[in-house]
Amino acid sequence: MLVSTPIGNLGDMAARGISALKAADLVLCEDTRVTRRLAGAFGIRARLSALHEYNEEQRIPEVLAALTQGLRVALVSDAGTPVLSDPGFRLVRAAVATGLPVSAVPGPNAAIMALTISGLPPSPFLFLGFPPVRGGPRRASFTRIAGLEQAGLRATLIWHEAPHRLAATLGDLASLFGAREAAVARELTKRFEEVRRGGLTALAEHYRDQPARGEITLVVGPAPDEAEIPTAGIETRLKALLASGMSLKEAVASVTQETGASRREVYARALALKGP
Repeated sequence: MLVSTPIGNLGDMAARGISALKAADLVLCEDTRVTRRLAGAFGIRARLSALHEYNEEQRIPEVLAALTQGLRVALVSDAGTPVLSDPGFRLVRAAVATGLPVSAVPGPNAAIMALTISGLPPSPFLFLGFPPVRGGPRRASFTRIAGLEQAGLRATLIWHEAPHRLAATLGDLASLFGAREAAVARELTKRFEEVRRGGLTALAEHYRDQPARGEITLVVGPAPDEAEIPTAGIETRLKALLASGMSLKEAVASVTQETGASRREVYARALALKGP
């Protein structure tokens, strides 16, 4: 049983979720210290055991064995809906493959809440988890999305992001997508909840001057019709690859594949950057 837990406000804990955790023989959680506080608040006395990204694969056989023996096992994350940007996917997949029933108690989810209050088109949307930590891979991932948009993708985009990387991420997005409308949702359901809406460029400037704190979800509006990959985005990626020591031919091939732009266009821009 997957049980969603509050993302900040304990009042959001579902009554059925409390019942499921009280009835469980074992509760698997990311951090037993975090879940122990939740359990204490609702009088839950089930045995807690850690299941996180570093031990999930190793724990699958014993958890499946427990389920096969008829034990009631619940899975929670530190906050929100399990599996989404949290451990549990491999366990769920293994249980499904074994033929064991998998159910869930739905509940709080930061990505969905941020989407619904962002003022941006709610459907379709694409949830992308956390962007890459390092600048180069992060910009490359955004460039690939721009390529998909050039091929016809029209979806509101959602990421989680760490507060100390927010300004840099917004800057990377602004350099590629321009002033597209976006929203930064911070500390959702908590005392200092804040949603700041505006263009990517303006948001990047704001958070450069006023660093964010707390849990962050970033929502970016869909590409306009007839979306094109901005020249700046192609050139930014080419500069990064050429600076890394990659040959012009390899850089052109890589950017062409990532963006979907024509090889001739990318090659011309690479020649201009390379210079005589």
